[in-house]
Amino acid sequence: MMNLLEQLKKVTTVVADSGDVESIKALQPVDATTNPSLILQAAKLPQYKHLIEDAIQKAGNNVDAICDQLIVNFGCEILKVIPGRISSEVDARLSFDTPASIAKGRKLISLYEQAGISKDRVLIKLASTWEGIKAAEQLEKEGIKCNLTLLFSMAQAIACAQANVTLISPFVGRILDWYKARDNKEYTPSEDPGVQSVTSIYKYYKKYDYKTVVMGASFRNIQEIIELAGCDLLTISPALLNDLQSQEGELLTKLDAANIAKAPQSDLTALTHEQFLWQHNEDPMASEKLGEGIRNFAKDQRILAKLVEDLLN
Repeated sequence: MMNLLEQLKKVTTVVADSGDVESIKALQPVDATTNPSLILQAAKLPQYKHLIEDAIQKAGNNVDAICDQLIVNFGCEILKVIPGRISSEVDARLSFDTPASIAKGRKLISLYEQAGISKDRVLIKLASTWEGIKAAEQLEKEGIKCNLTLLFSMAQAIACAQANVTLISPFVGRILDWYKARDNKEYTPSEDPGVQSVTSIYKYYKKYDYKTVVMGASFRNIQEIIELAGCDLLTISPALLNDLQSQEGELLTKLDAANIAKAPQSDLTALTHEQFLWQHNEDPMASEKLGEGIRNFAKDQRILAKLVEDLLN
């Protein structure tokens, strides 16, 4: 019998959530995603010191430019060992600045192209704020594909679909964390609020035939992954990929677009900025986790910048 990972790969595109090239190489995912926290973890490992040195050599003494080059350097290394795409994240400190996010996305793509990587192999990651979604909408018009991350609410998902972004990353584990802390209880896999959130978004997208695809992210255990088998994509940490690889058993497809009745998008009205803000605000979990996620990614971006600054001095 095939292990769970082998079965999952038959119904879902498996993506590695890591900046560690060696781990990704061993697990053979199709795509990979990074974020400031993952890049920071990998940058501290001695085997990647040469990537930092190369970034400094190419970018000079500008710390922000070195960090951008470092993100691209890691992305290029990862692309050597996967057949698909790498997601590289815009500085979280730009999450509420549409023009700056657009400029940063263009710059990262330019750095990839200078390294000989086609923009078709790169997804620019942006936080799913209104400003981030509007930045992605413009970048998509320019042929730059985007991955909208830190997504917790249906309002965020709807706004992303209406902006025609390529992919969204709704977070599963962080939603579960919030509800466990609030309710002081454990949830069965099928009752997991994070699983239910991604399932609802997936069914909404397929019902209205949106082209934006869903990539579940931020998993706490393999049960969450099993409950979302059949989702367009799932981005999974190396530890959980190893757990799936080591276990056998029958994996059932839980999400299947073919079983979802269709409805025309003409039945819908476009979500306005004001409606987006209100609907997202009405979900306390989503409001809290979006803000927290941006702050934590920004914190790790600052730590990465300090690491680079120390190397310069």
